[in-house]
Amino acid sequence: MTGRPSSFTPELADTICQRLAEGETLRAICREDEMPSQSMVFRWLAGDEAFREQYTLAREAQADLWADEIVEIADDGTHDTKKRADGSETVDAEHIQRSRLRVDTRKWLMSKAAPKKYGDKITSEISGPNGAPIKVQAIEWRVVRPSD
Repeated sequence: MTGRPSSFTPELADTICQRLAEGETLRAICREDEMPSQSMVFRWLAGDEAFREQYTLAREAQADLWADEIVEIADDGTHDTKKRADGSETVDAEHIQRSRLRVDTRKWLMSKAAPKKYGDKITSEISGPNGAPIKVQAIEWRVVRPSD
């Protein structure tokens, strides 16, 4: 076979989903010559319910992997400082900002890949202070004309 694969096979689907679950992006996977293009994968997703379910589970597993990576990034302080020419250490603000960006990016992606698990929780209940019911007060306006 020459060129990128365009026919769906369970083996290709398994490979794509396995690599997604291991943290690779679909873009990186599809960049390889022996893999289908991203647009082809999207077509397969639109037309194959079983692949769509498998892909969804792989994306959820990927979000769990990102959660583990966030802990590792946050706990890793090995490059938070750098040595000056005189041998003293100084904070490497650029590295710290990059680590913050890496964490924030993963959190955002997790909220999109697995919104029920990692998305913002929005409750359907609105309450007053300390969970008390909201007091509703009606105001009635009347136009009073002076008597003639």
